Amino acid sequence: MTKYYDILKAPIITEQSTKLIESQNKYTFKVDRKANKVEIKKAVEAIFEVKVLSVNTINMLPKFKRMGKHEGYKSAYKKAIVQLPEGQKIDAFNV
Repeated sequence: MTKYYDILKAPIITEQSTKLIESQNKYTFKVDRKANKVEIKKAVEAIFEVKVLSVNTINMLPKFKRMGKHEGYKSAYKKAIVQLPEGQKIDAFNV
């Protein structure tokens, strides 16, 4: 994994992730399923030019969903929660 933009897929902006940003300066991303913590840390530091204190990863399992008579599963993905030191922030999350 050499391309940083292949590792970080998208930011996750939910009510819970917004509370994490405000209270603990932690940012949430959807990342590649094969990426490890070291690669995620290097990608965030390179793309956003910030220092990363810690990275926590979570494998999200597929969820069963039903829409009318159609049934199926949402895709599984890997989620990374990245903590930054106090005073630093990522501007992509400020809307």
